[in-house]
Amino acid sequence: MADPALGFLRLARTESVGPVTYRRLLSRFSGPEDALDALPALAKSGGRANPPRIPPLAEIQREYDALHRLGGTFLFLDQPGYPEYLAELPDAPPAIAVLGDSSLLSSRSIGIVGARNASANGMRLAAHLAAELAPHLTIVSGLARGIDTAAHEGALRGGRTIAVIAGGLDVPYPEENADLQRRIAEAGAVVAEAPLGTAPIGRHFPKRNRIIAGLSLGLVVLEAAARSGSLLTARLAAEAGREIFAVPGSPLDPRARGGNDLIRQGAHLTETADDVISNLPAQRIPPLGFAEPPPLWEDNILAGDELARARRQIPAMLGPEPVAVDEIARRCQLSITSIRAVILELELAGRAECLAGDRVVLPEDP
Repeated sequence: MADPALGFLRLARTESVGPVTYRRLLSRFSGPEDALDALPALAKSGGRANPPRIPPLAEIQREYDALHRLGGTFLFLDQPGYPEYLAELPDAPPAIAVLGDSSLLSSRSIGIVGARNASANGMRLAAHLAAELAPHLTIVSGLARGIDTAAHEGALRGGRTIAVIAGGLDVPYPEENADLQRRIAEAGAVVAEAPLGTAPIGRHFPKRNRIIAGLSLGLVVLEAAARSGSLLTARLAAEAGREIFAVPGSPLDPRARGGNDLIRQGAHLTETADDVISNLPAQRIPPLGFAEPPPLWEDNILAGDELARARRQIPAMLGPEPVAVDEIARRCQLSITSIRAVILELELAGRAECLAGDRVVLPEDP
């Protein structure tokens, strides 16, 4: 009998099945195999001539075996072992690969992120702060140059750390951090959403950033420009109800503008480890309604006329800017049930992308 994990991984690797749709499919069908069986018809209803590619079981078995040969393991959303805080994200990754101690992902953690082109003082402070926090909290960062590297190095002095990477677990990036990644896997954990062999590209990094935010009780920003990936991570963490911390810097340094702006917006001004520890909740309470995604559809059968009207109207309402499902309902006078059913069809047809916050957008060009 095939390992049940293979079905979850196969659904996660299926073309056009994003994190939101993965979760909704499993809320509608009895398991991944039933969802996979339904996909071709759903995609056809969304206007796709050919069904989305479903990886053959042998291909999934090879990926599964390759990770285990590396000494890693898979964790699947809503299955035992998956980190609770990460699962609260409405776009939580369906499958993550972990090298090292996977139980560490469920520990009390704090994220530390910042500039790649960090100053010497910024890197020294990041390492010092991480070393002071590591006996009390697991340090989470993204293994990038600069602040991330310093935070991981500091954490390894007095505790453990989690590195969340944008590519596959077998593709160290940047290359100069290959040894650091190895040491983190031995003393902590390295986490990836992308399959083995995946080289990181630009669109992978925001996905990595949401995992950093999701694993952490709070996030410390140290040296971040006004528009940077670190501020994106801070926004994602704030949306997830996590505490935000920022280290102030000179207004003459562009790398300080992002952190200073966060402080003006209410982030905790942070200079020492105690500034972090004293402001972290003993037990985090997720925002109301944040953890559970809206249902895909109710059990009642949709009226054929309304579903046909939804299929005609909704594609024309989608654009490059995300739109909320509630807004679509207001503008076209359709039921939420029919809208969600058609959006699922469109995503599986490659004509829409479901986002966190019950929003939908036209997919980017590959």
